[in-house]
Amino acid sequence: MSDSEMTQTRYIKLILILGSLTALGPFSIDMYLPGFAGIAKDLNTSVANVSMTLSSYFIGISAGQLLYGPLLDRFGRKKPLFIGLLVYIFASLGCVFVTDIDTFIGLRFIQAVGSCAATVASVSMVRDLFPVKDIPKVFSLLMLVVGLSPMLAPTIGGYVTEDYGWHTVFFILMCMGIVILIAAQIVLPNSYLPDTSISLKPKPIISNFISILKEPQFYTYAFAGAIAFSGLFTYVAASPILFMDIFEVDAKTYGWIFAFMSLSFISASQLNSLLLRKFNSEQMILGALVLQAVISVLFLILAMNELLGLYETIAILFLFLACLGISNPNTAGLTLAPFSRNAGSASALMGAIQLGLGALASFAVGVFVKNSMLPMVWIMTVSTILALIILILGKRNIKKTITTSGDEEIVIVH
Repeated sequence: MSDSEMTQTRYIKLILILGSLTALGPFSIDMYLPGFAGIAKDLNTSVANVSMTLSSYFIGISAGQLLYGPLLDRFGRKKPLFIGLLVYIFASLGCVFVTDIDTFIGLRFIQAVGSCAATVASVSMVRDLFPVKDIPKVFSLLMLVVGLSPMLAPTIGGYVTEDYGWHTVFFILMCMGIVILIAAQIVLPNSYLPDTSISLKPKPIISNFISILKEPQFYTYAFAGAIAFSGLFTYVAASPILFMDIFEVDAKTYGWIFAFMSLSFISASQLNSLLLRKFNSEQMILGALVLQAVISVLFLILAMNELLGLYETIAILFLFLACLGISNPNTAGLTLAPFSRNAGSASALMGAIQLGLGALASFAVGVFVKNSMLPMVWIMTVSTILALIILILGKRNIKKTITTSGDEEIVIVH
């Protein structure tokens, strides 16, 4: 598409729709968090069991990442997106009427597989629809949406839950799905012709993923980044138990605390772009991980000696999440840098590893975090130190770090 064809109104329309596709995932993850206590009461189960619905959601997105990559290339962008959003809408409707925890866990998995179509399609369509020189700017705008969603979603969710009950949250998510589906069908063009040469047989897809996994730069930064990042998933899964059960704040206050924490992640990723003028990505990752390890060990010592009140806990978590805001964009950039030809598959695999480990971390929270913050802090500390070890050992196998690939695709991660 040439620049002259892209009018200002059309540009804004596309950004708004791609932004809402991107926001659907974070809203589905964060908006119901303030309702955990109410859900546990209504479904006669524990808050820890309710957090399993978060794990099943992460497993759903993780599987969906690998599923939609080939489907979007094989059938074009709009068909898989349409079907995925339909699945999302019906699963959200199911969550409105759910009466037992097991059905709820299953529906959240289906909801995630549906919403994943929106996430993967929006990334692919940015590449299809915008001139190469505009892509970094577009991704920055979408990243802002992804950053703002965790601030808005739990705050809105807190008010909705307090005033109308948690079922209403899923009704709102269903309505969001319907609006996005209609807007996407009307406004989004068929940006990509289906490629019938792409095989959907498991063998070529798997061998493609294996060849990516064998690249030392990929596995070092993908795993170090994902294991460090599982600290964020641990926090998200444990936060309703931590703030509403242990510190006994109400749903509205919890929403505001969660929004404040998201500020840490966003401001750190903005700080990252300033620091990159002085330091390279490798230095930034090492520095952020060492700092994260120091913070988590300190967190552990204070938690073991029961020296943490509500405000101290918020302050330490704020610093912990800021380290992730710095390391995450850099690990993503270096993970994808060696791949120009199959950047799509590499990015899907990176997403699947990150979300798979995130599901594992939130599952561990559901099992261990009951009435003390210690298990959460242990999970965060162990994963941070493990990430640092993987980074140091993995770097020995990288002959020469590739920072940008020959073509422009690396700008995906911004």
